[in-house]
Amino acid sequence: MNKREFLKKTLMLSATYALASFIPLNLKAMNSLNPNNLEQDPEKLVRTILKAHGGEKLWDKLEKVNLTIRSGGKLFDIIQQPQDNTPRNMEIFLHKQQIYLSPFGGPDRRSNFQADRVAIETIDGKVLAERKGTIEELHHHMNETGVWDHLDRVNFNGYALWTYLTTPFFLSMEGVRVETIAQWKENNEIWDGIRVTFPDNIATHSKIQDFYFDSKDHLLRRHDYYMDFDGGFFACQYMYEHKTIDGIVLPTVRKAYKRKEDGTPSLEDLMVHIELSDIVFQKYIK
Repeated sequence: MNKREFLKKTLMLSATYALASFIPLNLKAMNSLNPNNLEQDPEKLVRTILKAHGGEKLWDKLEKVNLTIRSGGKLFDIIQQPQDNTPRNMEIFLHKQQIYLSPFGGPDRRSNFQADRVAIETIDGKVLAERKGTIEELHHHMNETGVWDHLDRVNFNGYALWTYLTTPFFLSMEGVRVETIAQWKENNEIWDGIRVTFPDNIATHSKIQDFYFDSKDHLLRRHDYYMDFDGGFFACQYMYEHKTIDGIVLPTVRKAYKRKEDGTPSLEDLMVHIELSDIVFQKYIK
């Protein structure tokens, strides 16, 4: 590949990822209900939210979480990576983007996700397949044909689950920008809205994402983001069955739907559902 071809490819990759990352959420639908939240101090609101979920002091002492996950939904059929309800084990590092999931493709295999590398390995770490690249390159590969390979699935599993399991504590990470947005009313509840702009060095669904926290107990209730699969769609993910595990409060059931233009979920389009159990947080070993 000559220099001109290399530059052309680089620009195409950057443009593709930027489209997925910077498409704004539907401001009219999301901000039309209650503008009161716009007057809140975002830093103060974030501190309140972090405290409600266990607090930064405890979170900073934790290195990783181990859990059992069951998942499924329409998305996996669309991208031709069918998902059964087999329980799988996950090891998620909380302060760096790395996740192990097993079994993956066989009882003696696991996936290994990092932001710039995805791999399928034996349980003892022998590499069977891997793909390296920038966050943009790995994301672009997922959209080239519309059909994922197993390494694309490793990438999606990794950045999605890392985002979910570190919410809301990544709100205080360096480079993450937050702002308050209008409140959302649902099921006679008022949820405070926070818009997050992620830095380029974090792999996640999209550059800009919205999170909604109950205005009374400040727990996470909803998460909105853009997915550039299946022609592209906005998703709204709901959280249920919050539990306190080792001092950290987190939802153990998640359901992500396609989002309609009015901001409500399309209940017939359950794209992803997740159930977590056997959750154990581990502190750094001194």
